[in-house]
Amino acid sequence: MHSLEGNKIIAAVLTAGVTLGLSGVVASLLVHPRMPHEAHIAIAGAEPAAAPAAPAAPALEPITPLLASANAQNGQALAQRQCASCHSFNEGGRAGVGPNLYGIVGAKHAHVDGFNYSPAIRGMHDKPWTYEELNAWIANPRGYAPGNRMSFGGISSAQQRADLIAYLRSISPNAPAP
Repeated sequence: MHSLEGNKIIAAVLTAGVTLGLSGVVASLLVHPRMPHEAHIAIAGAEPAAAPAAPAAPALEPITPLLASANAQNGQALAQRQCASCHSFNEGGRAGVGPNLYGIVGAKHAHVDGFNYSPAIRGMHDKPWTYEELNAWIANPRGYAPGNRMSFGGISSAQQRADLIAYLRSISPNAPAP
């Protein structure tokens, strides 16, 4: 008979949980609170508070000056560490979760045939991947093209972005001038 004591304890906890959950549902059905949209009390001489302005996104520093001292080998190591799980970098390489990035510098957005780009990137198909475009993308993919499918959060270090762009330029046969 002692083996049923554990079952009784578990049943009591489950019953309490179900009762608590149902009481919340019943309470929300009985009580419908209405939140006021404006103040009902006016204070003489006081102006209504304005909604706080959204903070401006910090300006992204230009990457072109940093490219002069960028290290493509560091960029390659960074690409292998943070990008290779989704992207390939060799000519004719596979498209994985992300497209192959060989020849990306100077190429148009959504340039890999057959890759299922998000509508945010497909909408930019006439725009080339310049150094500054890549910089903005690598810094914050969601901010650059809201609605894209890339889950990467971005690289905050400007020097690391410059190194990565230098590496991408080194594997782009039609890249713009340094």
